[in-house]
Amino acid sequence: MRWLKDTWDCACRLRKENIPVVAVTAWALLGAYDWNSLLICSNNHYEPGVFDIRSEKPRPTALAKQLRTLATAGQFQHPVLNEKGWWHKNISSPFIINREKIPLLITGCHGTLGKAFRKICERRAIPYIALSRQQMDISKPSQIHQAIELYKPWGIINTAGYVRVDDAETHSDECFQSNAYGPGTLATLCSETGIRLMTFSTDLVFDGKKQAPYHETDDVNPLNIYGSSKARGEELIVQADGSALIIRTSAFFGPWDRYNFVFHVLETLKQGLPLHVADDVMISPTYVPDLADAALDLFIDEEKGIWHLSNQGMLTWNEFALHIADRGGYRNCSIMARPLQEMALKARRPLYSVLESNKGVKLPLLENALQRYFEDQYQ
Repeated sequence: MRWLKDTWDCACRLRKENIPVVAVTAWALLGAYDWNSLLICSNNHYEPGVFDIRSEKPRPTALAKQLRTLATAGQFQHPVLNEKGWWHKNISSPFIINREKIPLLITGCHGTLGKAFRKICERRAIPYIALSRQQMDISKPSQIHQAIELYKPWGIINTAGYVRVDDAETHSDECFQSNAYGPGTLATLCSETGIRLMTFSTDLVFDGKKQAPYHETDDVNPLNIYGSSKARGEELIVQADGSALIIRTSAFFGPWDRYNFVFHVLETLKQGLPLHVADDVMISPTYVPDLADAALDLFIDEEKGIWHLSNQGMLTWNEFALHIADRGGYRNCSIMARPLQEMALKARRPLYSVLESNKGVKLPLLENALQRYFEDQYQ
């Protein structure tokens, strides 16, 4: 979007100097494969262009709206265009947030997703304000109003929520307040103020009986309190704000904090302790940097409704642990596979909760994501 704006503005200046520029071409109209490596690698890595061709029907991205508006009105405004493109900057210098510019508002700033979106926004030079629960409790309308009045964001990314699946069984009120009623209140106020909202849900809204990847259109039937709170949250958000974007994701892991399965496996093996993992639960793990980037793209594209985002690939928790151990160099490790019912967990889990999108968006292969996890950790 910044590249197109630069090109358009340059062409307009040249026309004013009587240089006969007659057109600006959008590149790449249908996206590109492996352009992130300048075609020196064959990873089948697709990046959308004006249209995203991964769905049955090409999906227009934010670039399509930008092009259409430039062609008809001659100018286009979006808060992300208030920053210059990377080619205008010293890329070795850190991104400095300009609080004078219209920001994104990120809730739950200390959680896994909150930290991820802060990093991704800094990398992509998108001004943001990140708030903790103490600074803005989404269950309290007055605090939401106050934050909106103070920061005047163009969008809100809600990463706050109750995440302790087993503890939720005995703290249902707190769980529902954080995962259902709070997001519902936030959606209502976003709708009233015209601010776009993105929030997150889970694969645990499903019961696992399908035994095939779950799509966005599949019926939910959660087995535990946590999943029920997220399902109720989805209902309240959709009812309150038809333009809200809800991302369902699964078993995420990433290099920027320790609260994930991959880190737990590596730390346990490093200490020489036995690791007990379920061998009958099928999942689709999600690499947090991929998730945050793709979700932010959809948000800027002004997509709405429920979308599934997880890396391509499915495996059991036991298989996942073995892959992690192998990449971590633990060849003879004490990983003990057990059926879920022997794990003594408070909350019931589905035996199958693989996510797949029927809307065309696909994250990179899980194998590739794991490789990048270890590269990011040990660089």
